[in-house]
Amino acid sequence: MNHLPSTVTFREDINGLRAWAVSAVLFFHFKLFGITGGFVGVDIFFVISGFLMTAIITKGLEKESFSILKFYMARARRILPALMVLIVVLLVLGWFWLPTPDYKTLGTQGGYSLAFISNIYYFTHSGYFDIQANEKWLLHTWSLSVEWQFYMLFPIYLMCLWKFKQGLKPLVWGVGILFVFSLLLSVLITASKPTASFYLLPTRGWELATGGLVYLITRFQTLSTKLKTVLFWVGWVLVIGSIVLISSDRAWPGLLALIPVGGTALIILAQRSGSFLVANPISQWLGDRSYSIYLWHWPLVVGLYFSNLNQNWVWIWGAVIMSLLLGHLSFRWIEIPTRQYLMKKTFRKEIIVIVFACLIIGTSAVCARLFIFDGRLSVDAENIANKVNDTDPRRDECLLKANEKGSPGCIYGTNTVGAILVGDSHAASIATAFGVAAEKFDKGIVLLSYNECRQLKNGKTFDIATGTTNIRCMEFNKTVVDKMNSFSSDIPMILVSRMNVPIFGHNELNRSHEKKLPTVFFTKMYQDSGNLMFQQEFKNALINWACDVAENRPVYLTRSIPELIVDIPNTLSRNIIFGRGNEDITILLKDYHERNKLVWQAQDEAVKKCGVKILNPLPYLCDKEFCFGSVGGQPRYVDDDHLSEFGNKLLVPMFEEIFESKVVH
Repeated sequence: MNHLPSTVTFREDINGLRAWAVSAVLFFHFKLFGITGGFVGVDIFFVISGFLMTAIITKGLEKESFSILKFYMARARRILPALMVLIVVLLVLGWFWLPTPDYKTLGTQGGYSLAFISNIYYFTHSGYFDIQANEKWLLHTWSLSVEWQFYMLFPIYLMCLWKFKQGLKPLVWGVGILFVFSLLLSVLITASKPTASFYLLPTRGWELATGGLVYLITRFQTLSTKLKTVLFWVGWVLVIGSIVLISSDRAWPGLLALIPVGGTALIILAQRSGSFLVANPISQWLGDRSYSIYLWHWPLVVGLYFSNLNQNWVWIWGAVIMSLLLGHLSFRWIEIPTRQYLMKKTFRKEIIVIVFACLIIGTSAVCARLFIFDGRLSVDAENIANKVNDTDPRRDECLLKANEKGSPGCIYGTNTVGAILVGDSHAASIATAFGVAAEKFDKGIVLLSYNECRQLKNGKTFDIATGTTNIRCMEFNKTVVDKMNSFSSDIPMILVSRMNVPIFGHNELNRSHEKKLPTVFFTKMYQDSGNLMFQQEFKNALINWACDVAENRPVYLTRSIPELIVDIPNTLSRNIIFGRGNEDITILLKDYHERNKLVWQAQDEAVKKCGVKILNPLPYLCDKEFCFGSVGGQPRYVDDDHLSEFGNKLLVPMFEEIFESKVVH
């Protein structure tokens, strides 16, 4: 395949590196061969982009021929056509297969991807209640957005440096400073806000700057053949080691990303093109098509989850092959022809063609987001899918999110507070039902809830990924005590919390890849939920918190809300779409008891120690054998573990008994 004209000489080793990067990403996302660190393929791409962009800009500045507009157009010519085709195909297929909530989300993602700000969108929509990664059709475009933002800003930065003082040394210093500041920022932010560090340019810029430094170093230093050989093999050890050994449980990028980034830099610096690792036909074929393969593979990953085929190895390997096939077709019939076509046009016509295409596709994406198109799918599938929105309209107002301070203390029912509801998102999900029960007695309830925060005395919630203490949760628990003290001591406190998660981890099917380690620590961080010392410390922490509150007011501990493992509305609607019927979704009651045994033991011990009372939702949500996520095809949950507004009303009789001073045990 002939390569299109470029100011940078084609390098076989860099093209081969692309092949390794895209292969790593495919193996990781399709969960093949136990590859745990394949996500570093994106970091490899970043280094390569930084190298090539610095080379293009620097050569243009030296020749006094650099045009920033032509630079932008070259990037648009390279990236946009294949991306636009992908978005169009997804919008067309989504018309026939996606329920309205999913189609609206796809339209939103398409618009942000086309504007190259999808990384910001995914950062701001990475909360607990947002859809999981394998539900986001264009999630992978976050890396394209980071690169595009770099393309927009980096040439301006280098041009300013060049204008200040011409020569390569000022560029080295400038790019070096950019590298240092971005790396330091990445290390700091990764520890405290890993999601921001993962998605945003300021904490990723150092990886692209690394490639720039490699190019500038090659302009100053001529390395010996022996040294190049050493650098080459050390680089490959670092790169392959990262792909095979680094775990996705680690916060990223941070300092650990220096390993694959450094390895890639050494390989490029070595300039060895004849190695079997990169010079073989397979690597060169994959390298040529790496961008298109990357574009098409992720929607296929999501498609496997959407159709519930992600555990079927025949379909998984079929999706891998399809990724390669679509990547080839995209490269051969979209990437190359559109670039050749646009390069024959005048600069003005190029802009008109690209802007017009972006407007058409962008408008289509916006329409998918803003409008409801009736009749696309069956009424049953649409109605059930829309149950994901059957939540408390005040949820965002009344439930504190990660890193938020204070507590809004929302009141449900009348303004005469008759009970205090404390807990996490599970407490927030039943607040309206509690309010309905209270209002029957001319009372109201006040909600004090914090997402993913457990009420444990002397226990600090611990984030395994970052190794940092959740200070905000600790502050919230102190705030809860202060707020409770402002109410009369005869007003009871009801605790509703998903206490099994800090013991065993999440049990959602789409989070099955997560390590099931305890996420709270007391005397130390335990690595095994079955450790008897950990279990005793956990029980003591729950008992101590409940009994401390019980010294001043009545306390009710609520048994855990059943978790259904799969997203109920989505699963039911997709079952209808794919002709699998609408059989109700359940879990075995014995499985519920197995997962919640330790929490129940702690609650029962608190009853004996300080006379707290128990509220049990199981008689309202389960029978003698099953707990129900849906009944008669009607979801009781908005996802896998949060009751909907329809489902939580089943608990109104349970809450009424608080005001009647009768409690179900």
